[in-house]
Amino acid sequence: MKQNNCNMKIKLLISICLVAALSIQAQQKVIQLYPGAAPGSESWNWDEKQNDSNMSKTEVVYNVSHPSLTVFPADPATANGTAIVICPGGGFHMLSINSEGNDVAKWLAKRGVTCFVLRYRLMHSVTDDPVKELMGGLTGDIKKFNESVAPVVALATADAMNAMTYVRQHAADYGIKTDKIGIIGFSAGGTLAEAVAFGYNADSKPNFAAPIYAYVPDAQSTEVPKDAPPMFLVAASDDQLHLVPSSLLLYSKWQQAGKPAELHLYVHGGHGFGMRKQNIPTDNWIDRFGDWLQQLGFIAPLKAAPQDWPNLARFAADNSKVQAPAAGEKRVVFMGNSITEGWLRLDPDYFGSKPYINRGISGQTTPQMLLRFRPDVIDLHPKAVVILAGTNDIAGNTGPETLETIMGNIASMAELAKAHNIKVVLSSVLPAFDYPWRPGQQPAEKIVALNAMIKDYAAKNGCIYLDYWTAMADARKGLPANLSGDGVHPTIAGYKVMEPLAEKAIADALK
Repeated sequence: MKQNNCNMKIKLLISICLVAALSIQAQQKVIQLYPGAAPGSESWNWDEKQNDSNMSKTEVVYNVSHPSLTVFPADPATANGTAIVICPGGGFHMLSINSEGNDVAKWLAKRGVTCFVLRYRLMHSVTDDPVKELMGGLTGDIKKFNESVAPVVALATADAMNAMTYVRQHAADYGIKTDKIGIIGFSAGGTLAEAVAFGYNADSKPNFAAPIYAYVPDAQSTEVPKDAPPMFLVAASDDQLHLVPSSLLLYSKWQQAGKPAELHLYVHGGHGFGMRKQNIPTDNWIDRFGDWLQQLGFIAPLKAAPQDWPNLARFAADNSKVQAPAAGEKRVVFMGNSITEGWLRLDPDYFGSKPYINRGISGQTTPQMLLRFRPDVIDLHPKAVVILAGTNDIAGNTGPETLETIMGNIASMAELAKAHNIKVVLSSVLPAFDYPWRPGQQPAEKIVALNAMIKDYAAKNGCIYLDYWTAMADARKGLPANLSGDGVHPTIAGYKVMEPLAEKAIADALK
């Protein structure tokens, strides 16, 4: 039994190290699961933390002492009364909050499901690297380590039960139907999902359950409840933690009890794939989950949406409200991607106190910006435009592009602006050593080369070159941790470096 427990902990550690994802989070409603201190952990006085500067190099939440639910409302166009509690994995030491939490919620919300991402109680980390601490525990006294983890697993299970109870008791507040509330969990979170599927009461009963590459403890040998919910199971045959037997066990139990169950076993995918893109069939497990929910009546088929590849609709309403420039107004439009969009979100005062208009859209590439350049820049009649683009092209967000193609799109935007007497500021691409959402692209040197092309074009065509790169690059030609949380997007400290550089470039352009 001791050896099995040791293997379990090692497996959970590997699962943490395998997960990697990124998403830019908007403010979401956060609900405290308990009105005060959580029962059983009243003496816990540490603060919840979140970072990606850990051994696993992915965004994790840790030191959760006050469990909470983050709400992702269903898209009003597809809302159907279904809700789901999402339990990210992380070995009960941390939560892989994006690929096994927020990204799942965003996908389901678009399909009409109101989502509640659960931050359940975890082991206490005394440093800012919970992965490293977990490894230290595994190489120490295993018996002592197991004894310390077991109570936390019980507390986390109670959190999952209470999360289900909260959603059902507040269903009317969110437009939820009380017979359409489910739970999904990944790895350690899958342990919680299957525990709820076995041990619910009237308020916490799930109407469907989805343990994804879950670990099923040996103690979970109870009989399947007579009114057990339908179950959806996913795992990969090459799971490094060898947890396929857990999924097979759950499937067999549900089959023997005559309860609906669906099992997907992929040849490849490893453990902890979540919403990560690996360009293999496991990338589509969430679509199979959607098919299953649709078949059971929990979601409706998606209607084909009109194609708006450049996202012209994003600012259509805002643009219609923009008045003609006042006499003497030196209006400036900032055209860009998530770095431009995030600037307004993190430092709204910078834009609010000046005649500046932000037209950044997260994830966009230069061909998308070129298509929306007229409605989002020219038709707003600015004196100048600040163009910051190219990093998403290098990442391949909309397919492969050469540097020459990227530069051509930037040049086309500049030439459109000049044809309408708009002064042009061409920004350098910010440094990036790697892209968390698309690792392995080796962007650093490509960015250097593209910036040289932008600078050369600006000098030959009467544009102002705005050099962010020189002021922000570290020794790796990446964005340092003191200016960015993920190596790509600036923090408020990063934007404070950018602001005076942008102001000088704008002033030079408007001379």
